[in-house]
Amino acid sequence: MLSLENRLELLKGDLLHEPPSFVMTRELPFAIFRYDPGDIKESEWIVRRQIQLLTIQIENETKQHVEVRSLASLFWKSVQESEDVAGLFALERDNSFAVAERQVNQYLSDADFRPLCDLLREEEAKFPANTRVLFLTHATVFAPSAYRISALFEQLHRSFKTPTVLFYPGTWKHTLNYMGLRSADQALGSYRVKIYGRDT
Repeated sequence: MLSLENRLELLKGDLLHEPPSFVMTRELPFAIFRYDPGDIKESEWIVRRQIQLLTIQIENETKQHVEVRSLASLFWKSVQESEDVAGLFALERDNSFAVAERQVNQYLSDADFRPLCDLLREEEAKFPANTRVLFLTHATVFAPSAYRISALFEQLHRSFKTPTVLFYPGTWKHTLNYMGLRSADQALGSYRVKIYGRDT
């Protein structure tokens, strides 16, 4: 398995192409950068620092803009605008964590609420014209099973144009395993995107 530093160098090289060479289809211009938050060399804090450095490097070398969005911030925005955080806490208190988590999944997925895909499209509309790439961070917020990345890909397919790198916390055992919690996390669904952090 390539080190975190080696994977970041590969990603940087692909980002310096015009357009970024990780884009396999314009219908879903995504890549996944997998890191293992359980590995002391790939902890959440180390990866966040590396994302900051990579952002500066890409902006300096391309003279284009890099957008960074926290999925944790969008998660809580969805909850707040669907109901409210206090209401969610009350639901968990009066029922169970599992019930509250299922409700959050509805907020993040259902068009009747404030789904994550809509929030991301709204963010994309604010990007400057010279935006080169979007980095999506803090995907740990979905643990253990509030939301599946495959749902995001399905909902953004053909409707999101900005080249995007999702920083994915998990392991690789023949497939992606979110946070080491799901034995067969079908993060890709039926879509083809480049993954930094496979076996090689």
